[in-house]
Amino acid sequence: MSAAVTPGLADIVAQLRSARERWRDGQHRPREATGRELPSREALSAIVSALRGALFPMRLGPPDLRQENEDYYVGHTLDVTLGALLTQVQLELRYHARQGSEPGATTEARAVDVVRSFGAALPSIRELLDSDVLAAYRGDPAAHSVDEVLLCYPGIHAVIHHRLAHQLHVLGVPLLARIVAELAHGETGIDIHPGARIGPGFFIDHGTGVVIGETAEIGSNVRLYQAVTLGAKRFVTDDDGHLQKGGARHPIVEDEVVIYAGATILGRVTIGRGSAIGGNVWLTRSVPPGSRITQAQSREGSRDDPDAGRSVL
Repeated sequence: MSAAVTPGLADIVAQLRSARERWRDGQHRPREATGRELPSREALSAIVSALRGALFPMRLGPPDLRQENEDYYVGHTLDVTLGALLTQVQLELRYHARQGSEPGATTEARAVDVVRSFGAALPSIRELLDSDVLAAYRGDPAAHSVDEVLLCYPGIHAVIHHRLAHQLHVLGVPLLARIVAELAHGETGIDIHPGARIGPGFFIDHGTGVVIGETAEIGSNVRLYQAVTLGAKRFVTDDDGHLQKGGARHPIVEDEVVIYAGATILGRVTIGRGSAIGGNVWLTRSVPPGSRITQAQSREGSRDDPDAGRSVL
């Protein structure tokens, strides 16, 4: 771009440098020249895409792949991709070490352990995903095949990301996990925190607007529809008014539950096994197994609830 178009370019660059320096000083970041400090969204997007191909090579792998070459493709892909993941894990663990939450001397060895454990978990992740694909196929009369489900359904796309992200979360790299989850969120409109624990046979139909909080626990063979929220009722603060992190604050959804479109369930409540929660229900209380909750019932149950109408996610 010519100087005639941006005559003050040098001044803009200097001001941006000053802004970066103020931020780094405020965040106690080093001023000396270093390489990249944080993991890369672009790198993780490529890693997840490759992992999807390795998990489902004949459906999500390269278009010219043949069955006789599946093992070679999967082996080569995992070798390259897990190596790329190691770099991203190292970046996160080094970041934690600089923040004082991770012993710096153990960072490199920990990174290798994380990636090895993640790789070893991939077969069990594939089994979980098989159960999710079957749940979607069996739960949607519009689905003509399991292949259609895997290729087309945004809920399955989001759940693949979640199964991978949750494993990273469990292994102690929550920033990588959150990035993987947010990639799916941006692509599908489905927001699942990687900390959420979700059993097999999980199906999100349609999906746009679904929100599942960090400490939510979801059992086996649960089905959600679009715009369902499993959120927190309130946040706890300390004496100085600062938000307290952690703590179980999201719902527990037991096995075989169906939650219809637009339902909002808040707080550490339990939705009993086999229950059905109707569309647009607002629920801040536990319900026993086998419950059938409608809008009228949820309004009646929340008349004396001071938090009715207040959603904190």
